[in-house]
Amino acid sequence: MKKLILSAVIVLGSFSIYASNETTPEQTKTVVSAQTEYIEVSADAVPAAIKTALQTAYPGAKLDKAFVNEKKEYKLEISVGDQKATVFSDVNGNWLKI
Repeated sequence: MKKLILSAVIVLGSFSIYASNETTPEQTKTVVSAQTEYIEVSADAVPAAIKTALQTAYPGAKLDKAFVNEKKEYKLEISVGDQKATVFSDVNGNWLKI
């Protein structure tokens, strides 16, 4: 009977070893996500620098919708032919995210 109890303790102890999840500081990551709220604006309100950069990067692109946030970053929904895309630009026409 002692051998049976000892065997059960050893088996249960080995399960807890596999179940432990240790992380080192190098493996720990903190993700901070701040969602920026964009407000829709008319295509006429988009600065000329952005329109020029858009036509340079995407010849023939059509600006479908434009949005701006408090940092004056623009979210542009564009279409080129039958393809649609969303691009992000600052007020000077520099691309932030494509």
